[in-house]
Amino acid sequence: MTSYTARYQHKNKTLLSIAGVALTLGLVGCSNSDQPEAAANADGTPAAETQNIELLNVSYDVARDFYKDYNPLFVEHYKSEHPNSNILIKQSHGGSSKQALSVANGLQADVATMNQGSDIELLEKEGLVESDWESKFPDNAVPFTSTIVFLVRKDNPKGISDWQDLTKEGVEIVMANPKVTGNGRYAFLGAYGYGLHAFNNEEAPAKGYVRDMLKNVKVYENGGRAATTTFVQRGIGDVLVTFENEANLAATDFGVGQVDIVYPKYSIKSESPVAIVKSVTDKKGTTDAATAYLDYLWSEPAQQLAANLYLRPSVQSVLEKNGDKLPPIETFRPNDAFGTWDEIMGTYFSDNGVFDQLAINAPQ
Repeated sequence: MTSYTARYQHKNKTLLSIAGVALTLGLVGCSNSDQPEAAANADGTPAAETQNIELLNVSYDVARDFYKDYNPLFVEHYKSEHPNSNILIKQSHGGSSKQALSVANGLQADVATMNQGSDIELLEKEGLVESDWESKFPDNAVPFTSTIVFLVRKDNPKGISDWQDLTKEGVEIVMANPKVTGNGRYAFLGAYGYGLHAFNNEEAPAKGYVRDMLKNVKVYENGGRAATTTFVQRGIGDVLVTFENEANLAATDFGVGQVDIVYPKYSIKSESPVAIVKSVTDKKGTTDAATAYLDYLWSEPAQQLAANLYLRPSVQSVLEKNGDKLPPIETFRPNDAFGTWDEIMGTYFSDNGVFDQLAINAPQ
């Protein structure tokens, strides 16, 4: 009996010992799976810690197609130069001036990519953008430009060939609202500049032309893309006065076969300036990444992407290479014709400014 009991106790001790070892090994395995070893380089030194970066680009509405394709290009480029960084680009689009106001009112943009200088200047006045922002990048921080053209119904039934034809009786115009959008302001200033050009810089006949043109405006939309939707998809109006790139997008994509593009002989150059919102990037620690994001806009892949989307590249060699889709056109800069953006906004687009005086039922 004693011998049997002793053997039984010895056997249990052995089993408990084995179970204890197994339990210990099991716990070690769980610990290792929950806390993996730090990554190491090939030479055994610790690998650099992965950095996660997030940028917000606040931009104007018709730029969404460009940045939708540009962002993956940039992410791939950035990753190749910073393999231990993951970068995520977020977008916000709307009317350019509304977007600038949103940033001024606290929207945490890392970069602002607008379609007129006054929107960046507003952020400069608020202390959000550095005063020398134009010198931070080539071409006064304008990576590409556009111009104002006309989108008409297929086969141009109203026979519109130049600005003067927009005053014809029975022609209905759709355009963006100059009070709140860069697209609308460029359209208005393009018409005014044409008037000055046609009437030897005489203000009275130029204003008369613009007044007659604005009589034919059927709809003022709250953004360039909204104006395109109204014209192409809702079928309102005979002519859309808009940016060249927006007109081409409609003609080659969602309005294909329904519309044609008419190039006026003389039009306005629209510039799309970009800037780092330094007050935000300094706080977030994203200034270097934001700088890289904007700087890459002048790379050949980005400039060719702009040309593919009918934006006029600022890099001359890329522009010349795409002359088939971006035909030469005589243009003028709004600042050369009308003064600084501060002067333009005060004279033409403030309450009771020139636009309000000339437009019947001017939108507020």
